[in-house]
Amino acid sequence: MDSRRPLDALAIGLMLVLCLVWAMQQIALKATAADIAPILQIALRSGFAAVLVSVLMAVRGTRLSFVDGSWRAGLAVGGLFALEFLLVSESLRHTSAAHLVVFLYTAPVFAALGLHWKLPSERLAPLQWLGITLAFAGIAVAFLSGHQRQVEAAHGQVLLGDFLALLAGAAWGTTTVVVRATGLSRLAAAQTLLYQLAGAFVLLLAGAFLLGQTTFHPTPLALGALAFQSVIVSFANFLAWFWLLRHYLASRLGVLSFMTPLFGIVLGAWLLGEPISPGFLTGTLLILPGIVLVSGYGWLRQWARVFTASSRRG
Repeated sequence: MDSRRPLDALAIGLMLVLCLVWAMQQIALKATAADIAPILQIALRSGFAAVLVSVLMAVRGTRLSFVDGSWRAGLAVGGLFALEFLLVSESLRHTSAAHLVVFLYTAPVFAALGLHWKLPSERLAPLQWLGITLAFAGIAVAFLSGHQRQVEAAHGQVLLGDFLALLAGAAWGTTTVVVRATGLSRLAAAQTLLYQLAGAFVLLLAGAFLLGQTTFHPTPLALGALAFQSVIVSFANFLAWFWLLRHYLASRLGVLSFMTPLFGIVLGAWLLGEPISPGFLTGTLLILPGIVLVSGYGWLRQWARVFTASSRRG
């Protein structure tokens, strides 16, 4: 019997903090890009977090398992994770943090499409297809908004940055499909995360040198941002997220996680002075409900059953 429980005040409060931190990571990357190149910053934070996860696994007595061949899928998710954040770092050079976080969080749509094709148990329901339609309609509206700004500002690269952020969301969604459809789904969460962090550290560090993006000025703000992303974003948030998954219903947590793009928009405007165009906002208001329909379908169906049963009793 599933012992996980519905959300309570503790879970909702913790999810609010997690979503705020997830949104802040994009703000921190953008704010310190002149001091530490984003690709180098992500490589370093991944390396530091990988060390922390390794220590945690050693304390818990968890060892890397290579017997079942899952390391092959581990290499794949490590490469995908590195690709995702390579695209994130390049996106931040051309577009705003708010745009990045919204397009990045289209990942569940790509994951749902991949799982629909890969696993019979993950077939999409009609309501989820409606959500996918809404999400892609929102993407189209937001892209048109970016194109208009690019026409108005001849040297703007907003459209390119938005497209790279969308590709990052697709890479994240593909990572989810690989984890769910391979032996990684049976491994400890820490081991799967270690594959991703180690892959990102090695590949992105190499990418930083190959692309000449090795700017590193150890200002207090830059070092603080690096520590925040290494310890809080890539390590502590992971622990809190998987603690929540062990104790609460995943579908309800998934719906709450889409507060992250909303926080990203607000924080980008407040802390970085990023403009929010009406077209982008309209697109966002289509994307987010679409994603909720895709990811929260199980919870919505359960809620509908409870409401119908209550109406009949009334």
